[in-house]
Amino acid sequence: MRRFVPGTAVALRDVVGGRLLSARPATVVRDHDQGWMFFLPIGNRWYGPDAPRPWVALKSHGADWRLTEHRWTAAHVLSFAWPGAGHAVLHFWDEEWTPVCWYVNVEAPLERAAVGFDTLDHDLDVVVEPDRSSWRWKDEEDVAEGVRLGAYTPEQALEFRHEAERGLRRVLDREPPFDRDWSGWRPDPLWPEPVLPDGWDRL
Repeated sequence: MRRFVPGTAVALRDVVGGRLLSARPATVVRDHDQGWMFFLPIGNRWYGPDAPRPWVALKSHGADWRLTEHRWTAAHVLSFAWPGAGHAVLHFWDEEWTPVCWYVNVEAPLERAAVGFDTLDHDLDVVVEPDRSSWRWKDEEDVAEGVRLGAYTPEQALEFRHEAERGLRRVLDREPPFDRDWSGWRPDPLWPEPVLPDGWDRL
C-alpha cells in the first residue's frame, strides 16, 4: 500500500474480532520503514463504543456495541510507533502546550490499511514524568479483568507487561528518537485539523 505523506489525515483504528472498536483521526508526521509518527490534537472528533470505560469487557466473546461520536479533550498527542512493536510511545501536552507526560501504550503492532493503520489497545500503560524522573503503571486492573473475562490469556498479560517495559526503556534510556528534547515540537501550522477519511468505517 502507498505511504502517507506528512500532513495527511489517517484513521488509527482498534479492531477486535473482525469488528471496529474505535477510530481516531490523526495527522501523519512520519511514515517510514523504521517507524511512524502521528499527531492527535485536542478537540478532534473520533468514534468509539457507546459503553462506559473501561472497554476491556467488549474484547471478550459475545460482546456487542454501537459506535458513537466522541470528542478528544485530554491532550495534544505526538505518537511514535515501530514495525512489529507491541507498544507505542506518546508525548502529551496540555491545551497550552505545557508537557504533561510521556505515555507507553501497550497495543497490537500496527497494520497498514487503505485508510490508515489498525491495531488493538491492550489496556496496560505506563505514565512517565516529562523529565523522566519517575514513572508509574496504569490500568493493571483492566488487564486482570480481561484475563478474568477471557479476553486475554495469562500468557498474553505477561507479554503486555514485557512490551510496556520495552517501551519504558526506550524513553528512560533515551534511545533514538528520544535522545532529543521533544517538548518544543509543534505541528506544521499549514496542516489542517485531521478528520476521518472516507471509508474509515469499512474493514
